[in-house]
Amino acid sequence: MNFNEAALLVPNYKSLAEALVSLFGNGVKVMRTDRLSGGDINKAYALHLNEGSVVFMKANEKKNAGFFVSEAKALAAIASTSTIGTPKVLCTGTDDGEDVGYSFLFLEYISSGKMRNDYWQVLANELSAMHKAPTDKILSDKKFGFLEDNYIGAGNQINTPSDNWIDFYRDARLAPQFNKADSYFDDEDRKLNSKLLERLDEFLVEPERPSLLHGDLWAGNVMSGPDGKAWLIDPASYIGHAEADLAMTELFGGFSEEFYSSYKEAFPLVDGYEQRRDLYNLYHLLNYLNLFGSNYLNPVKSIVREYVG
Repeated sequence: MNFNEAALLVPNYKSLAEALVSLFGNGVKVMRTDRLSGGDINKAYALHLNEGSVVFMKANEKKNAGFFVSEAKALAAIASTSTIGTPKVLCTGTDDGEDVGYSFLFLEYISSGKMRNDYWQVLANELSAMHKAPTDKILSDKKFGFLEDNYIGAGNQINTPSDNWIDFYRDARLAPQFNKADSYFDDEDRKLNSKLLERLDEFLVEPERPSLLHGDLWAGNVMSGPDGKAWLIDPASYIGHAEADLAMTELFGGFSEEFYSSYKEAFPLVDGYEQRRDLYNLYHLLNYLNLFGSNYLNPVKSIVREYVG
């Protein structure tokens, strides 16, 4: 069985009760439900069961069940590399509830632990190992993309497979976001945006190998687990250029210098990464512009002008 088939076997249940009984047996009961902080899109809970287990549950409206199916596949993809910690997926499902329907995702509960002294070095080594892991069992026909479209935050993320990274980044990343944000731009902006897309191959490079990416890799989506090592959560995974993951770690202040030096030692970067970094982060800033509004317009325009202004 290849990954494409295995990823589709994450159990999906039609009620919370059905999920609990199927996973933990008859007689299982939720003894306590703790609301957890963090996350703007979903509600998060720790379900304490009478047989001693604790389950991490995300919940959203029933119409948003696709969020969790996509996240389950991304987490399964990361786990398939056997390189870095990420929560085990237990199931997805929907429930009509007493008042309103909802969707849910059950994950292994990961308790937060104290960082190891070599936390950043280990994160760099394990992330670079994930980026170097073979991807042909995840996406066998093309080099870049994913099994299906998924989400970047609450925004749709197109993953139509391609054999060319620069084409993929143009057609599945920047162009859709520019199109969605069109009302924010004037005619001069649109000319510059088009010019950037046309000249993208002047600025980006094809990777030596395709890499499985976390896809939304900022500090809020990395946690210190019970082993003191970094665990990846809330992915928006696809197969792309490892530089795209590394660039996002620098978007909101960055990780420690020890992380970057260790990463570059384990997985040397192609010359010119610093000149490409903002172009990768343009995708995320465009997504924020589309999700959260005009506070992100000037940073978007600034990056476009940095390359073609």
